[in-house]
Amino acid sequence: MSAPRYGIWAPVGGNFGPLDTQEEPIDASYERSRSLILAAERLGYVTTLVAQHIANPRSLELEQLETWTASAAFAEATEKIEIIAAIKPLLFHPAVLAKMALGIDAISHGRFAINLISAWFRPEMERTNIPFPPHDERYRYSGEWLRIVKALWSGERVNFEGEYFKIADLSLRPTSIAQPHPRIYLGGASEPAQILAAEQADIYFINGQPIEDVRQVIKQVLSRPRCLRRATPTLPQPVRFGLSAFVIARPTDAEAQAELQRLTELQKKEEHLKLSVAKGVDPDAVMFRLFAKNPAVGGNGGTAAGLVGSYDTVATRIAAFVDAGIDTFMLQFNPFAQEMTRFAEEIMPRVRHLQPLQRA
Repeated sequence: MSAPRYGIWAPVGGNFGPLDTQEEPIDASYERSRSLILAAERLGYVTTLVAQHIANPRSLELEQLETWTASAAFAEATEKIEIIAAIKPLLFHPAVLAKMALGIDAISHGRFAINLISAWFRPEMERTNIPFPPHDERYRYSGEWLRIVKALWSGERVNFEGEYFKIADLSLRPTSIAQPHPRIYLGGASEPAQILAAEQADIYFINGQPIEDVRQVIKQVLSRPRCLRRATPTLPQPVRFGLSAFVIARPTDAEAQAELQRLTELQKKEEHLKLSVAKGVDPDAVMFRLFAKNPAVGGNGGTAAGLVGSYDTVATRIAAFVDAGIDTFMLQFNPFAQEMTRFAEEIMPRVRHLQPLQRA
């Protein structure tokens, strides 16, 4: 069992779990995310994910931090932590995005990555009159988009004519510091998402769900074909896997369950915000069917991953996920700074202790 990588979701849209609590008022500011990312870096977290929306999907009245300007600033402010910027290909031409990403790669000295998501929030596109193709076509678009971006990152002179893009005699300099290119994460729960992840991604993000379901997803993705890199036609590294989760860890299981119940009740008071998101969901987006199947506190599956319990319980469950094939844990907390620190101090050492026992 290899050592897991721990990361945090930057709170660019406010809080995770209940949006507004006595312990943690709503705050989607750059200053707050920067402070939490710097603290995470000091505590031993190795990556952070900066989600992307033009407007907050829960309400137009709520703030939403812009992803790419913030990610460039986070890259300058930090020294070690990986900065992952989410990207919806419908919003950026691949050549423009490739150049922007190379800029942040340079600022971060090779610590930059992207998380490709093919868009599920329909109103974001309709309100801006950006075309929003059907679900499966968005993944065809993303696949073509990603091939161009990877080729440009690698320094190739690109001549490309496909279904959606035409690139004539273009290459970008400087090329990426990260080799062979910035790391590519990919999110999405549908079959087209799994196919694209298996073909082109480095790490496939799985939304929080029970470990039996996670094992099945990993098996499905690993059964799909992997693409060779054009520049170096050698056998590619197998795709790795990340898991999103909301953590509630306490000295005892009973205390953790009590906190889960408290946050659940608070979250129910914000049902109108959940309904607002639901009205904008593409009905073909599979991940929202999973959310309905596994009700949870937090976003992207949250507590459905089962990281709720005593320190020993949570550590044991993380070790089980690692044994199943999870490489990276992208975590949410509430209140964020306090619980992020608790996880680093109580859970990370316990998982390290479990690893040699499992290997034995």
